[in-house]
Amino acid sequence: MSDRRALPSRAQVVIIGAGIVGASVAYHLAERGWTDVVVLEQGRLSCGTTWHAAGLVGQLRGTESMTRLIQYSTDLYARLEAETGFGTGWQRCGSVSVARTEERMTQLRRTAAQARNYGVTAEVISAREAGELWPVMRVDDVVGGVWLPGDGKANPSDLTQALVRGAQKHGVRVCERVRVTGVSVEDGVAKGVTTDQGEIEAAHVVNCAGQWAKQIGRMAGVTVPLHSAEHFYVVTERIEGVRPDLPVLRDPDGYAYFKEEVGGLVVGGFEPQAKPWGMDGIPYPFEFQLLEEDWDQFSIIMENAIHRVPALETTGVRMFYNGPESFTPDNMFLLGEAPEVRGFYVAAGFNSAGIASAGGAGRALAEWIVDGAPATDLWPADLRRFARWADNDTWLRDRVSETLGLHYAMSWPNRELETARPLRRSPVHHLLAAAGACFGSKAGWERVNYFGTAAPYSFGRPEWQPQVDAEVAACRNQAALFDQTSFAKFTLKGRDAAAVLRRLCTAEVDVEAGRVVYTGLLNDRGGYEADLTVTRVAQDEYLIVTGSAQATRDFDHIAKGIGDKRAVLVDVTSAYAVFSVMGPKSRKILQSVSKADFEVFPFGASRLVDLGYATVRATRVTYVGELGWELYVPAEFAVTVYETLLGTGIAQAGHYAVEAMRIEKGYRAWGRELGPEVTPAAAGLGFTCRKSGGYRGEEHALEPAGRHVVSIVLDDPEAHLWGGESLLHEGAPVGYVTSAAHSPTLGVAVGLGFVTGPAIEKAQVDIAGGLYSAQISRKAPYDPTSSRVKA
Repeated sequence: MSDRRALPSRAQVVIIGAGIVGASVAYHLAERGWTDVVVLEQGRLSCGTTWHAAGLVGQLRGTESMTRLIQYSTDLYARLEAETGFGTGWQRCGSVSVARTEERMTQLRRTAAQARNYGVTAEVISAREAGELWPVMRVDDVVGGVWLPGDGKANPSDLTQALVRGAQKHGVRVCERVRVTGVSVEDGVAKGVTTDQGEIEAAHVVNCAGQWAKQIGRMAGVTVPLHSAEHFYVVTERIEGVRPDLPVLRDPDGYAYFKEEVGGLVVGGFEPQAKPWGMDGIPYPFEFQLLEEDWDQFSIIMENAIHRVPALETTGVRMFYNGPESFTPDNMFLLGEAPEVRGFYVAAGFNSAGIASAGGAGRALAEWIVDGAPATDLWPADLRRFARWADNDTWLRDRVSETLGLHYAMSWPNRELETARPLRRSPVHHLLAAAGACFGSKAGWERVNYFGTAAPYSFGRPEWQPQVDAEVAACRNQAALFDQTSFAKFTLKGRDAAAVLRRLCTAEVDVEAGRVVYTGLLNDRGGYEADLTVTRVAQDEYLIVTGSAQATRDFDHIAKGIGDKRAVLVDVTSAYAVFSVMGPKSRKILQSVSKADFEVFPFGASRLVDLGYATVRATRVTYVGELGWELYVPAEFAVTVYETLLGTGIAQAGHYAVEAMRIEKGYRAWGRELGPEVTPAAAGLGFTCRKSGGYRGEEHALEPAGRHVVSIVLDDPEAHLWGGESLLHEGAPVGYVTSAAHSPTLGVAVGLGFVTGPAIEKAQVDIAGGLYSAQISRKAPYDPTSSRVKA
């Protein structure tokens, strides 16, 4: 199927890598009418990671958009054989996941509810029913399980061949034995590739190089944070009772999965502590190759597999596969246009889920290339969730030793990764640690979750809840001090700075110097690309503050919006610490350490003020629903300022308290309630859209929405929400919870979420299979008139 003709000197698109992902991108570009496409493979089709993949296709993912992406893959694989004439081995055999513990069963019940949120058929089943679906399984220690009939399996190499054939039918060229040795970049734009057989000029370069994707990225100056790890499975001899239609079985408590193959089983899994590989780079050539057997590393999986399927103890092993593949720092793949180089795209780092993801990821990236922007919410996989700090080989090696095992680790709420920490630290980290901070991690930053003793994970009310409740009470009743240095901070400076932001921002940002504005940044469909604050600090300069996780993404979005205007965007995150003083006594506390007049300091104002020995920017704004100020402190003064504030006797508080208070107040969060498919009308934020218009996406921003963001207040004070739970009205699903916390102010669990259809005032919430009544409102349950904020 390889094209034997000489390489062309130019093409519209060059795709590097002809595994299943590269083949899918080519197929979907051709489907969109882009046929001047060349796929370059340094070896042969599917010779890297694809050929030794297990071929499992499970639909359910952690978000609605990622689940829809996998659902598309299943639909594509089901029709591909008829379309191309190539068998794919696709079989919708379903899957069964079983639990050995009550905690795991709680997770599976939550999984089933989440599946229903996203339109995936899922059924909670008993141990007996699991045994009927999988008769060769031992079930005496099984608590229960979940049955997903729409899941399936396929042959990865055959799928790749079918996708390639489909692309070639439209004129796409696939060239084997061509190695890319360089990427041409001029003025920050990809111009083509250099190969061992000549150069190809191209308007778009797509990096689908699998384990080599990091190396290809570095050729272009692009961050592709992934690292390879050894990954294992065995294929057994025939086993009595194993039939071709046997579902895929997952036993996450035993780290193992099972798939039928030629009357035997593929037995694999994800050990808790992985074995990184390729620390000195991925060798070349490396075609259809495996690494040495490592039964010691595989033993924890095999021992658990024998426990679950006793017949394995007397069944021979036909083949041991140790096939390395690439993993990312957060166990989600990398997709999208690189922020460093225009026209350079990445689809890599699929974390052992490449077969399930390839169909949907290929279509999504093809849409991105053709249309210039993604058509759906791809934030969980967006390459821009990482920045240059993540492209460190030592850090990646240590991190992926943990992320491989996350596939079958318990999905505890608020679970924190433990490896490769600490990385990024606030200037006052040592003061926080000395005060007993329990840290979490966000975008590499160490952030305070709460102050007090570390507590075990739980699906119920956690042991740390009283500590967080006390922090919330301190802020609501007196005042609290928060270190929010991890905020991403940019300056936009230049003659046209106001014009650039007026085009991007929904709110009016052409205000007098010293004013801060909360605003959305929309896409052409009216959905949120970002929500952030913009402070005009001078006639030609703005300070832009956004979430720590969105730093690269938001910077890229704003930078693209500058175009040929006279303005320069600079990331100044590391230049400033941010300390927030929030609560009804915040004015009095700040007044005690400053000569500035905080009595005549209106909401939305931003000023340079003295604070002890230092000069800082004080901005009156809040994310907790109280009177308060954010203090932007040059990094060299951070310790001095923080010690000055501590000298007032103010309580310290962490991120969990912020989260609880913002949910009480109904404040939306990007990535939860806000995203590329959520408009201001749907979010209940139409008031942030200026009537004069002129901003991107205004045509759709205020269109009637089919679903809306609502506040949720449980009636039962003993029930606890985490997010992801289903909302039911009159027995039918109508939405789901996006953010949740215990509210010490109200004495019950509160949340934010989406409701589809007409407005409702009451609903039931499915919490791991139990139904709890809740009040539903589009108004915030705490201080809906914002009288405390404006005090």
